[in-house]
Amino acid sequence: MKEISCRPNCGACCIAPSISSPMPGMPDGKKAGERCAHLLADFRCELFGQPSRPSVCASLRPTAEMCGSCQADAMQYLAALELETAPGF
Repeated sequence: MKEISCRPNCGACCIAPSISSPMPGMPDGKKAGERCAHLLADFRCELFGQPSRPSVCASLRPTAEMCGSCQADAMQYLAALELETAPGF
């Protein structure tokens, strides 16, 4: 899969997946579908490049398959991935 640049005004990767690791202001992580507290109004990550950014976030790289052609595509893909990787699936 070829890595691509993040789509402006998307933020799907900061909304759709759950994050189980703690981060500033979210000691229990976040639930799937919940907007991350660090997603800025312009859909950029406030923690990008910071050591406090969860490793799962830092390891997630945008790809054409994951991001699709719009935010709705990305949300759908990431929500499906969340279900497929949930414990007990």
